[in-house]
Amino acid sequence: MITNNKYKYYFYSSLLVLTFILLFKATYTLSISYKEALNVFVNNSVLSLITNISIYILGQNDLALRLPFILFYTFSIIIMYKITENYFRYEKDRYISIIVFMLLPGVLSASLLVNSAIVVTFFTLLYLYYYHKYNKHSYLLLLLFLFIDNSFAILYLALFFYSLKNKDTKLLYISLFLFTLSMYIYGFSTGGKPRGFLVDTFGIYATIFSPFLFLYFIYTMYRSWIKNDTTLIWYISITALLLSMLFSFRQRIYIEDFAPFVVISLPYMLKTFFHAYRVRLKEFRTKYNILAFLVILMLSINVILTFVNKPLYLILPNPNKHFVYQYHFIKELVEELHKRNIHSVVTDDYELALRLKFYHIERGEDYFLTLKNYDYPSERISIKYYGKEVFVAYLIKIK
Repeated sequence: MITNNKYKYYFYSSLLVLTFILLFKATYTLSISYKEALNVFVNNSVLSLITNISIYILGQNDLALRLPFILFYTFSIIIMYKITENYFRYEKDRYISIIVFMLLPGVLSASLLVNSAIVVTFFTLLYLYYYHKYNKHSYLLLLLFLFIDNSFAILYLALFFYSLKNKDTKLLYISLFLFTLSMYIYGFSTGGKPRGFLVDTFGIYATIFSPFLFLYFIYTMYRSWIKNDTTLIWYISITALLLSMLFSFRQRIYIEDFAPFVVISLPYMLKTFFHAYRVRLKEFRTKYNILAFLVILMLSINVILTFVNKPLYLILPNPNKHFVYQYHFIKELVEELHKRNIHSVVTDDYELALRLKFYHIERGEDYFLTLKNYDYPSERISIKYYGKEVFVAYLIKIK
């Protein structure tokens, strides 16, 4: 690879700026969702442990809630940058690849939410970095993954298929054992009435990558297969993709289990793109220029909507349809309660009560807060963004 130190400077500068933006977003614009509140107060999992340790150290606030996942995101980007060393011929290509990875809708949004996706992404990249650096598998990491998240069963299965190709007996037995053990510990839900969600899954992947990038992902996976150019990352990504598609024929999948293993293939995709682009004369690069423009356009729109999305309420007839509605309005509701010198309420909505608890609104007996308009004297609390009403609650004084 032809190196240029200025791109290293560009990379760390870009990462630093983006990290500060994420910290600002986490601190001032997002409220805790019901599922996130469950991880703080109810669930017992690695995710709960991570969030509660952060809250114990930094206090019960939004920054403490989301900081661990922003850090997982930052370290994931750095590890990906290390993995791609000597992978591209030009340092410029490497920089473009890592910037696109940083701005992938699925990766960027996962950094702001309390979910397992960015945690799984980090540890998967850590495993791949070890393999890249030492050219051997870290069985200690593979064992550790068993206690982190159930989705690592997909990685074990991918390693099993990879070991068959490479006739690696040790990896074959260990990956098969860990896969079996993971299935025994966590199981896999196959209940419910069979329904097809294949189209929904394709749509989610298109959102995670951006539509045109996802189509190119499918092309590169197929191209690698017919050319017999299947690497470890290829096995991991294709196993996750095919499993998610297979399960989608019966049920709606939990995309966080599969997406981390799919997005890690991005550098290979872009390496394929740059190679195909440069071997063609300028007059034959039109379709590649169009593809690049569309990908950049979609990623730009995603970044804007990730950081500035509240104005969308102005054009949505139903505020509930906003894609991050569940992460809004609670902090504003707490501010309205504080203006009235109210620090405890009773409510008939368990989800609302759990979210309020995070902001130190405990259960009390003097006020009743409800989302229903009962035929009883009450005070209407309206939360508005840009003049558009997005949330309404009713406050009733009991004592």
